[in-house]
Amino acid sequence: MKSVNLKILFIIMMICLSACRVTASEHIAPKEYLQWLEELKQEMSDRGISQQTLEKAFAKNYYHPRHKVVKQDRNQNEFVLTTSAYLKRAISPQRIEKGRQLYKKLSKKYPDGIMNVPLHYLIAFWGVETNYGSYKGGYPAIEALTVLSYDARRPKFFREELYKALKILDEKHIEFEKMESSWAGAMGHFQFMPSTFLAYGKDADNDNKINIWEDFDDAILSAANYLSDMGWEKNEPWGMPVNLDINFDYAKTGRNKIKSVKKWKEIGVIGNEKMKDNWEGAIIVPEGYHGQPYLILDNFHIIMRWNKSENYALAIGLLADEIKGIKRNIYTDKTERYPLTRNDIKKVQEFINKQKIAKIDIDGALGSKTRQAVQKVQKKFKLPADGYPDYRLLKNIANFPQNGYYPPVPNRKLHRGK
Repeated sequence: MKSVNLKILFIIMMICLSACRVTASEHIAPKEYLQWLEELKQEMSDRGISQQTLEKAFAKNYYHPRHKVVKQDRNQNEFVLTTSAYLKRAISPQRIEKGRQLYKKLSKKYPDGIMNVPLHYLIAFWGVETNYGSYKGGYPAIEALTVLSYDARRPKFFREELYKALKILDEKHIEFEKMESSWAGAMGHFQFMPSTFLAYGKDADNDNKINIWEDFDDAILSAANYLSDMGWEKNEPWGMPVNLDINFDYAKTGRNKIKSVKKWKEIGVIGNEKMKDNWEGAIIVPEGYHGQPYLILDNFHIIMRWNKSENYALAIGLLADEIKGIKRNIYTDKTERYPLTRNDIKKVQEFINKQKIAKIDIDGALGSKTRQAVQKVQKKFKLPADGYPDYRLLKNIANFPQNGYYPPVPNRKLHRGK
């Protein structure tokens, strides 16, 4: 019996040793990677990066066949978060309260905002990006950008960002060991990509360093500089929630369909807040006819220059309002939305292309082009043309052309997004 146990123990040990050898061998960079790395370093040197910076930056072997940075890049949420779910995640009661405290404190130093950007917006960006500086990413920036430069998905983009990160090190704005980023290379309190840093970074204390990681004044001035340069309208809000009356035509929604507020009022947009007739804006319904509609103005589009997600822009605007003291009732909507998957959206996109309604990328992303095409599909099936693909649209597509279309949902007297 003892002999059998010893044999089993020996087999287990051999398996463990074999596994260890495989794991260790995974980290050995293959010839093609080493050749790529030498070419990369030569290019960086030719573009002016010092040898000292290159030696320090690439002293460590970053190669791994299943690097966690690449996993993060591929780990897109299977379910596309509904706007309600996204907002509840991005704007927690704790984040609102902390933002209000910081707003009260920083208003003493920046009573008029910074560079025409009101302070409550800057604090909202800070809160959404890094939870007010409490989490700046946790990845070594050079490692993350090197790995993504070698990866096949977007090598050109990340290679350029890597060059600019090396330039930041060369200019001695931050020490190599302190250059922390997100998995995608976004850095500091406000999560600037290296290219954004070099274009908009500001030295607030005149120490000849732009330290967006540790010097908050540098970081917030840089963020304000970016937004100001994009054309921030100091005297306009980002937008606001509105109501739509019974006869409103949802085909008129979409962030690129701009009208004056006066025109919107004439065709059924009802605001509970002051809306100036000469404002130019659009109506969006991010969760379709059954969700909350919003009037969005120029500053909303500027927020989307920072991040191209409508949900993100709404989170910034609504959090900024809450920080300023405008209640937005983010947690009152109890309606359960159908959680679309990326495969769901791909099916819609495939149908759009197959029916030659539009020519769009089949990427599972609900961008503006897809939404505009969805409106055309919804008209085909006699559904409210709100640009939001829901389970009824998916059923119509699955049954097309066998069973025709599902009947449209009846209008309600006043749409309040509830």
